[in-house]
Amino acid sequence: MRMKTMGILAAGAILGLAGLTLPAAAADVTGLWATPVHGGQVEISKCGASVCGRIVTSEGIKADPNLKDTKNSDAAKRDRVLKGLQILGGFSGGPTEWTGGQIYNADDGKTYSASLTLDGDNTLKVRGCIVVPLCQTQTWTRVR
Repeated sequence: MRMKTMGILAAGAILGLAGLTLPAAAADVTGLWATPVHGGQVEISKCGASVCGRIVTSEGIKADPNLKDTKNSDAAKRDRVLKGLQILGGFSGGPTEWTGGQIYNADDGKTYSASLTLDGDNTLKVRGCIVVPLCQTQTWTRVR
């Protein structure tokens, strides 16, 4: 009887330790993220094997829901509405680091190479580069 009890306790201890050493399910990059610029929010979702992100809101969009992409370097695109505009796309990798993508900056109308790195469940490092090492990283915070 004592051997059986010891075996059960050992199995329980092993399972308990396994639970302590195994990470929780990896955080997911999808969701609504607050950006540090213009009170912006971007919704990141799955797009096939990749992820993409669309503008949900900003201070400018709150003031004018029909705010246009007036600074786009392509004159044919300057009439696009910013709300709902895809600004992230083309990434590969995951679940915590996505590379090889692009980010569109409506402030200057240009597109940059980009990477996304989850730093915990609620922090996303968004890195945009003209060309490495000319890069800038923003920290986005999960809204939901």
